[in-house]
Amino acid sequence: MKRRLSIHNLTPAQVLSLGYLVVILLGAILLTLPIATTNGEGMNFLDSVFTATSATAVTGLIVENTSTFFTVFGQVVILCLIQIGGLGIMCMSTLFALLLGKKITLRERLIIQQDLDQFELSGIIRIVKYVIGVTFAIEGIGAFILFIRFLFDMPAGKALYFGIFHSISAFNNAGFDIFGNSLENFTGDIIVNLVITSLIVLGGIGFAVIAEVYSGKRFKNFSLQTKLVLSVTAILLIVGTIISFILEYSNPATIGNLPLGEKVIASYFLSVTPRTAGFNTVPTGALRSSTIFFTIILMFIGASPGSTGGGVKTTTFGALAAVLYSRATGRDDIELFKRRLGKETIYNALSIVLIALLLVVTVTMILTITEEAEFLDLFFEAVSAFGTVGLSTGVTGSLSIIGRIVIILTMFAGRVGPLTIALAIGERKDKVNIRYPKEKILVG
Repeated sequence: MKRRLSIHNLTPAQVLSLGYLVVILLGAILLTLPIATTNGEGMNFLDSVFTATSATAVTGLIVENTSTFFTVFGQVVILCLIQIGGLGIMCMSTLFALLLGKKITLRERLIIQQDLDQFELSGIIRIVKYVIGVTFAIEGIGAFILFIRFLFDMPAGKALYFGIFHSISAFNNAGFDIFGNSLENFTGDIIVNLVITSLIVLGGIGFAVIAEVYSGKRFKNFSLQTKLVLSVTAILLIVGTIISFILEYSNPATIGNLPLGEKVIASYFLSVTPRTAGFNTVPTGALRSSTIFFTIILMFIGASPGSTGGGVKTTTFGALAAVLYSRATGRDDIELFKRRLGKETIYNALSIVLIALLLVVTVTMILTITEEAEFLDLFFEAVSAFGTVGLSTGVTGSLSIIGRIVIILTMFAGRVGPLTIALAIGERKDKVNIRYPKEKILVG
């Protein structure tokens, strides 16, 4: 006898995927309303789905200019989708449930655990409250500083709105802006650059890492997760800044004509924003091919687990780097900071990277068939969508219908996570464990 299709029969991965899909569709419907656009006609459904997916997946890729095409209502809808997507759908659902006095069931706690990338189930509601509190606190501080800065350029009401919008967008690594040209007007502005990059980094390192750093422990007493996240993040930021500075130093279309101090600031921003943020202070399309390719690598790695960002994650990159080091030095164990990584962790890391590579390669292949653009630009677009980054060399607005659908699916997969998507499709409740005889094959 067949079981009836019910949400109670769905796995946590399937519930998460379905939940994000519902939020996207609701957001898309709101963006089709006449009140959402400045022309009073609403957005066509495909483009509204694209925009809603980009916002919920905290990506930032756009087919219409957010500042001129959408009314304040439309922009607020996008901002709400960014907040839901950044915090996680289960975090927001739990917030409303707690406000209504609703009890959180064990099943709901399991889904929250997967959505927040937590190791343990115990104390999960406390973690949700902490995540929500930290998010609003950091966004509030960022909005206040930006508000003060924008007061020099615009009326108080507008400055407050712009401060709130860009603080939420930056912390959630979304990259949506309402200036019309991202942050290109602030290339050398130290305040805007430091506030935005700080919000991006804080949103991208993960809430558990923020909590451990805030606890006042010394680095040697941090958990392996926190040590790895902080180390890989620092290395990527430093190396990214140096390489971006060298590659773009003499490029007159980006930082070539800037004073030395502003070149350093712009290079630092170039190393931060590919970590799934999507803002830019210099024209992305004007970057040299070498810089674009290097940015693709940074976008693919992305942010950290349990954060508002995407990509394969810094810990995945760190774990695989440890595998290579261990094999090169002839070690049997995979070690990091005098700790040994388990096989399951390595298998998960390999699975995530392989699924991500397969997805990016497939998407790029499709785009090269359906779109008339340079290969590197299409490759950049595919990785940007998967990593929920939002940077583009300028091809997003000219994508065909098929191209837009492909990018929509890629952004969705990037936000939910490649492994979660795979589990949602292939996970079975009734598993049969069979072990077959072992045999060797030659590799390499």
